[in-house]
Amino acid sequence: MKREILTTSDGSTTIHLPDWNEQYHSKNGSINETYHVFIKNGLREVLEDNVSILEIGFGTGLNCFITYLEAKKEIDYVGVEAYPVTADEVEKMNFISVLNAEKEQEAFHKIHQVSWEEKHQISSNFSLIKRKQFFEDITDENAFNLIYFDAFGARVQPQLWTEEIFLKMFTALKENGILVTYSAKGSVRRAMQAVGFTVERLPGPPGKREMLRARKITTQNS
Repeated sequence: MKREILTTSDGSTTIHLPDWNEQYHSKNGSINETYHVFIKNGLREVLEDNVSILEIGFGTGLNCFITYLEAKKEIDYVGVEAYPVTADEVEKMNFISVLNAEKEQEAFHKIHQVSWEEKHQISSNFSLIKRKQFFEDITDENAFNLIYFDAFGARVQPQLWTEEIFLKMFTALKENGILVTYSAKGSVRRAMQAVGFTVERLPGPPGKREMLRARKITTQNS
């Protein structure tokens, strides 16, 4: 499948798939989307001092890198990706310059260069495991405080936005865990609710009216 480098509205780059008319991040701003969806409405909502994060769709590593930059607590980060981006594509991403994060350039490259399937210490308070895995093969249980659900959209990969997948996400989260995603489709919200999530609509990132945040709250039903 053809892949192109696209510059988004906030000046940051992403990978565009013209055959699908889909990209790894929003055309309305890769960095803006990450901060709004995953940091503001995800990471900053977690109260625990030690935060375990699962990212569904590691992709360009942008969400991971910004989480690293924003880390005020101990973070254990697991990124799942079935089709890793190439080193050449990573080199074409301009995240470091747009974020004015030149002092963290070594960490950005380390995030991409460390081996898969092993735990690596990126800094004293940030560890990373990258797993090359299909989302339907995830079997984690009660392991994460927070999930970044950043798969390609339901328009092009509807199989990734089903009750089956969200049940795996529900199982993977700890009690009171949070899942955040850029999507606000009614079918996605209903699939989340069907497996037990408490779901709220929130104002979306630039270019989107709404997004979804789901919580695993089971004690009220026990």
